[in-house]
Amino acid sequence: MPAFTAITPDGLIDLVADRAARLPGYAVIAVDGADAAEPVSFARTVAERLRNGGRAAEVVSLHDFVRPASLRLEYDRESEFSYRTAWFDYEALTREVLTPLHRDGRWLPALWDERADRSARARIRTATAGTVLLVAGPMLLARGLAFDLTVSLRMSDAALRRRTAPEDRFTVTALSEHGSGGDEPDILVAWDHPDRPAVRAG
Repeated sequence: MPAFTAITPDGLIDLVADRAARLPGYAVIAVDGADAAEPVSFARTVAERLRNGGRAAEVVSLHDFVRPASLRLEYDRESEFSYRTAWFDYEALTREVLTPLHRDGRWLPALWDERADRSARARIRTATAGTVLLVAGPMLLARGLAFDLTVSLRMSDAALRRRTAPEDRFTVTALSEHGSGGDEPDILVAWDHPDRPAVRAG
C-alpha cells in the first residue's frame, strides 16, 4: 500500500497547478476520476488557478466525447463491460484533441452531445500560446493517451457506491477495476473525502 500525506483542498489545487505551470509549450493533463469524484469541477478549479497565474488553461469533459447511444447501449443499458469498453470515444479524444493540440495548437472542445444524442456541432478552437488543456473524466489512464501529466482522484469501492446515483451504480465495478490497474498517475489523490484529500507520498 502506498503512503499518503494529508493535504488541504486548496493545497492540492496549488500542487496540480504548479506542476502544470512548469510544463513547456502546449500541454494536456488528465484529471482521471469517476463522475462521483466530480473531476470536471476539479479541473475547472485548477484551470482558474492557472489563469490567475498567467497561464492559459481550458477544460474538456470526457462526457463530450461519448459514443452515440446506439453504440453505448447496443447490448445492455446497464452493462459494466460496455461502460468500460464502449461508452467513451478515447480514439476520438486523441484524434480531435490530444494530437492536434500538441501538433498544431488546435482542438475540438466537444464531439457529441450526450443528452441530445447528436453531434455537438462544436467548432475547432485555436489555443493561445502555452495553453494547458485539462481533460477530465472516468478511466482515462491505461489507454495509451498522450498526456503530459496525469492526476487521479481515486475513490474506494465503498465511497464510489455511496456517492454514485442508484441508476449509475452499474458503473462502479468497471471504475474500481480500472482504478486498480497498473498505469499509475503522476499525482495520485485519495479522494474518498474531497474535503480531506491525501496525496501519495514520493
